[in-house]
Amino acid sequence: MLARFWLAVAAMVAVVTASNILVQFPVQADLGPIHLGDLLTWGAFTYPFAFLVSDLTNRFDGPGRARIVVVIGIAAALCLSAFLAPPRIAIASATAFLVGQLLDIAVFSRLRNRFWLVPPLSASLLGSLLDTAIFFSIAFAPPFAFIDAFFNAPDGSLAMPAPWLGIGTQVPLWLSLASGDFSVKFLAALLLLVPYRLLMNAVMPLRPVAASGA
Repeated sequence: MLARFWLAVAAMVAVVTASNILVQFPVQADLGPIHLGDLLTWGAFTYPFAFLVSDLTNRFDGPGRARIVVVIGIAAALCLSAFLAPPRIAIASATAFLVGQLLDIAVFSRLRNRFWLVPPLSASLLGSLLDTAIFFSIAFAPPFAFIDAFFNAPDGSLAMPAPWLGIGTQVPLWLSLASGDFSVKFLAALLLLVPYRLLMNAVMPLRPVAASGA
């Protein structure tokens, strides 16, 4: 159990740190008339794995242990991100990650005795939605530019207009990126049901957990 716990912590640190770096880089490719750089960053492909880690920990060891993994993971990742990502990105990531993961754990715990795919899919989608909204707002929306000013950093906002999801009406680029990132996270939540299903009983079957989540 102890080895599994530290493996979960290490995986969480790796996922969040990688996402903090990769979210700064739009996908520079074209899909027909759609320029993916206007709607997607590389971080969208790595972050959903954080929900896989927390959901498996929640299933194996309960919500209390899952929260510990999240807190330790985010603390370590925040320290690493301070050297690898701008302060505004690190702050946005830490805030969004903590809130999104805690929501994921709460939803999973509430639904843990339902049909096997309901808890991880519901928890991941709701957690991803909240995480995306918080992260892109703090990281790139102009109202939060004071964070850059506080750290004497270049303005990191992405307020220039771009087609929404590459084909829609003109919106601030950060809003299009947020929509694209969540779309990928939605697809990732579906695809990650496969490894979840393969691993869900690898160590032990689902254990009943008290409603308090202790």
